[in-house]
Amino acid sequence: MTAAADSILRTRPRLSRLAIWNMCVGFFGIQIGFALQNGNASRIFQTLGAEVDNLAILWIAAPLTGLLVQPIIGHFSDRTWGPLGRRRPYFLVGAILTSAAMIYMPNAPSLWLAAATLWVMDAAINVTMEPFRAFVGDNLPDEQRTGGYAMQTFFIGAGAVLASCLPWLLTNVFHVVSTAPEGVTPDSVKLSFYIGAAGMLLAVLWTVVSTREYTPEQIDAFESARAAALTAQGADDRQAPARSHRAWYVGGLIWGFIGAVGVGVVSYAGLEKELYVLFGFLVGFGLLQMAVGALHAARRSNSLTEIMDDVFRMPKTMRGLAVVQFFSWFALFAMWIYTTAAVTAVHYGTSDTTSTAYNEGANWVGVLFGVYNGVAALAAFAIPVIARRTGRKAAHAINLALGGLGLIGVFLIRDPQLLWLPMIGVGIAWASILSMPYAILSGAVPGRKMGVYMGIFNIFIVVPQLLAATILGLMLKSLFDGQAIWALVLGGVSFFIAAACSLKVTEPKADPA
Repeated sequence: MTAAADSILRTRPRLSRLAIWNMCVGFFGIQIGFALQNGNASRIFQTLGAEVDNLAILWIAAPLTGLLVQPIIGHFSDRTWGPLGRRRPYFLVGAILTSAAMIYMPNAPSLWLAAATLWVMDAAINVTMEPFRAFVGDNLPDEQRTGGYAMQTFFIGAGAVLASCLPWLLTNVFHVVSTAPEGVTPDSVKLSFYIGAAGMLLAVLWTVVSTREYTPEQIDAFESARAAALTAQGADDRQAPARSHRAWYVGGLIWGFIGAVGVGVVSYAGLEKELYVLFGFLVGFGLLQMAVGALHAARRSNSLTEIMDDVFRMPKTMRGLAVVQFFSWFALFAMWIYTTAAVTAVHYGTSDTTSTAYNEGANWVGVLFGVYNGVAALAAFAIPVIARRTGRKAAHAINLALGGLGLIGVFLIRDPQLLWLPMIGVGIAWASILSMPYAILSGAVPGRKMGVYMGIFNIFIVVPQLLAATILGLMLKSLFDGQAIWALVLGGVSFFIAAACSLKVTEPKADPA
């Protein structure tokens, strides 16, 4: 397409299947890293001496990092333009950092170094992943976005199948050793991370090299035409007004007060250390709000103030989806943290990380994670068809309910060889979570702010992870005698709540033709 032709475009043209394929290949690599992290981080922590009720707190740094990184990366990627374009520089830098962390993670000599490496790895994955979400919204017209995010889901599922099954394949097909002395990560896990690091980098490079992006001027032209057409239709595309600096002060004082009181109660009553993190976070969040209020009052224009203003200008559709995301990701985080501990203890009868039974069970969990990701890859092709028949939000509600049945099914089924059955429901829910909310959201936010709004949206992925990391260990210890299997039941209930909330989301009007 010539520059002259480009300059007169006022609506995003439809892209070929090959172009959409190239846009999404990078997610194959991202999910290799993400799946290896989800399937093996708790295993590595237990190998290095972590107790079951402390697993959740060791994961907390990762979502804390995402809470800060994703909106900031989204904001700056909206304003980046160079030889690699708008989003692609972030793809590349994040992939390099993630690959380096993946090589170190299984070699960490101590528990806290492993937790710190998980922190770095998750931050780097966020740097790569957040702009990928905006990338589809940038380049596809509304009628292709559900299919575009479904294609992403296919690659996410395919990458996760490979990564999740790697330890099992290396042990059972290539006869790599899967047991090790106390405190040492098995060779099968180490080699899986090395292979994953290479796959991550190569897949992201594919997308960086094979794709193009619209210039900021073209994005502005698309959005101006869209706004004019929606106005002509009488559509309400307005956003909520920005918060005044007084509202920032009041909000900051409330959160800071709650956090300070909580820290005092925890100290006085000698409660679990996880609660220090939760209430300490609230204090910090309150101070951050007050600082932004001070910046607002001084009428200073800076990136932090603009990002925080955007949080309170979220469209109505985005606010509804945020609630759905909260409960969906609480369920997912419970599953990722506790499935290995639950299956090895309940279905294989041991928590001894040096035993053959434990490592057999941990490898089988990798296969189960591969099953649900494989189902997600296949379901990605069916979801757009179902959405056209039932509507996006109804299809999402059905899929989330199937995920709830799946997690509770892990509790009910005691034969480990049959655990692949409930993973089918989890896989359908996972496919929907990866595509449907983003397909709905991308039509509800302005294109010139696609990156920052995708980043802000991911806050509602991070916050439930923080909540899970701070309270799940305490709940298991206090209410369920430390039995990890009950975390999966709580996750199933959370999926059902998300399904109910999905039905209340207000879908935006499609882009006018």
